[in-house]
Amino acid sequence: MKLVLASQSASRRAMLDAAGVPYEAVSPQVDEDSAKAALKAEGVAPRDLADALAELKALKLSQLDPTALVLGGDSLVALADGTLLDKPVSRENAAEHLRMMSGTNVDLYSAAVIAEGGRPVWRHVERARLVVRPLSEAFIEEYLDKEWPAISWCVGCFRIEGPGVQLFAQTTGSHFTILGMPLLPILDYLRTRGIMTS
Repeated sequence: MKLVLASQSASRRAMLDAAGVPYEAVSPQVDEDSAKAALKAEGVAPRDLADALAELKALKLSQLDPTALVLGGDSLVALADGTLLDKPVSRENAAEHLRMMSGTNVDLYSAAVIAEGGRPVWRHVERARLVVRPLSEAFIEEYLDKEWPAISWCVGCFRIEGPGVQLFAQTTGSHFTILGMPLLPILDYLRTRGIMTS
């Protein structure tokens, strides 16, 4: 049995690589923006939205290769008022996101769904709480000088494994969740399926 990662996320690939997980990464080619907009219009909570998007990605590839285990993942950043931050579309949009996050607590939800034979067989969602320190305009500009456009693929405009760590005064929750995937529960499930040795 093989594992397919329904993602081209460098962070998710790096986590699986570091853990020694054998897998193949394939882009799921889903219209994530439309799906997210429809679910948000229905009032789906951030946790459930991350779960639904992870499932969408996993199912898309599972239907194409029903013999594989397909791992889909998604991460969302929610402000205290419930506003969801999408990936920034421009440097100016990234600066706006950073200003909105400055001096607040944000929740990051990372979801993983594993599908087999065109149906979900396992799922897990974790939340991390991120305390964003007050960010000066000078810091935001300097940060974006260093990190843009690399963070254009990152919800919340940060890579915690890089300069993005400077945004935070405190974090609670799994570091893997902050990186974009609840890795330890995934590894547990993969061991039960023989992908990893138990």
